[in-house]
Amino acid sequence: MGRADVASLVGTTMKRPKLLFFVTEDWVFCSHRLALGRAAVNAGYEVVLVTRLREHKKLIEDAGIRVIPIEHQRGGLNLFSDFRVLLHLWSAYQMEAPNLVHHVALKPVLLGSLVAALAGIPQVNAITGLGWIFISKSTTAKFLSIVLTGFLRLVLRRGISILQNPEDQNWIVNLGIPISSTRLIRGAGVDIEKFPPKFKGLTEPPTVVLVARMLFDKGVLEFVDAAKQLRTKGVSGRFVLVGAPDQANRASVTLTQLERWQAEGVVEWWGYRDDIPTCYGQAHIACLPSYREGLPKSLLEAAACGLPIVTTDTPGCREVVRDEENGLLVPVKNSNALADALERLLIDPALRDNMGKRSREIAENEFDVEHVIAKTLEVYRELSA
Repeated sequence: MGRADVASLVGTTMKRPKLLFFVTEDWVFCSHRLALGRAAVNAGYEVVLVTRLREHKKLIEDAGIRVIPIEHQRGGLNLFSDFRVLLHLWSAYQMEAPNLVHHVALKPVLLGSLVAALAGIPQVNAITGLGWIFISKSTTAKFLSIVLTGFLRLVLRRGISILQNPEDQNWIVNLGIPISSTRLIRGAGVDIEKFPPKFKGLTEPPTVVLVARMLFDKGVLEFVDAAKQLRTKGVSGRFVLVGAPDQANRASVTLTQLERWQAEGVVEWWGYRDDIPTCYGQAHIACLPSYREGLPKSLLEAAACGLPIVTTDTPGCREVVRDEENGLLVPVKNSNALADALERLLIDPALRDNMGKRSREIAENEFDVEHVIAKTLEVYRELSA
């Protein structure tokens, strides 16, 4: 959608329509939605972002996006903190009077959609995954999932909901949300030029990399256990964790545990890295034994880099990996099966090469960020018409 198309939506005044994003963290926006925000600016929108600011203000503003900072508690539910966020959002939505709002991830959807509904603002609600509350089997999580399911059933009746995999889309439809009010857009996409494939050669030992926040829900424990099994069997390989703990998440691995694993020589922990193309450039295999995902950006990036992938046969992950085609799928929470799959690839360079080439083809044909942007701008057009 070009500038002329957007201008036609607002008549002869030529006033730019205003798009407001609500995303929890500035780094999340930069990692997953900055290209979309920049494309919206280029398409003729005035773009505003409500987020918690830390280190990325200049990067966002250089893209032509104005930032409204907000402080909040990202992890869990806190009635006092969340009520303050609601008041802040109400003030921002009233002051900015956007033509359209786009909420990204579960908590912004829960809070932002309520405010947008009260303010009568068309909304896009992007559910990027169901999170700890819907994964955990604890009594607390089960109770919260019932409460939040009822709330989502109410708030998602307005606007359009974007889901990243068919299972999540079906889940929303089963809540009573018309399928016509949902769109399946698979992930945030990947810049295939920024993540080029690299020839790994025959360097030894081959390296397996897991890129994610250091959460148990990402399968970090199973990865470490699989590494232990393979070392015991004498299978040659390096096993690397890339990412930081997330203390705002109940499923976070502690810093002490990560340091202990590294000290034991089980895995290497490289910590947080902002040069993921370089990390994948040193890898021969990508691994993400996650319990459930929306659609993991790390696997899209791994596919673009031409890596074979070992991941779990679960929603989100199996959107990227075709079993025995560009990688291997294993059951959730099964470190034995994970070790067996990794061993197959570690000892077979030809299999790694063939699957890696197929990963790149899939990334180019299905997950290029430009495809995702075009589909999302079409949703904006629908709601702005």
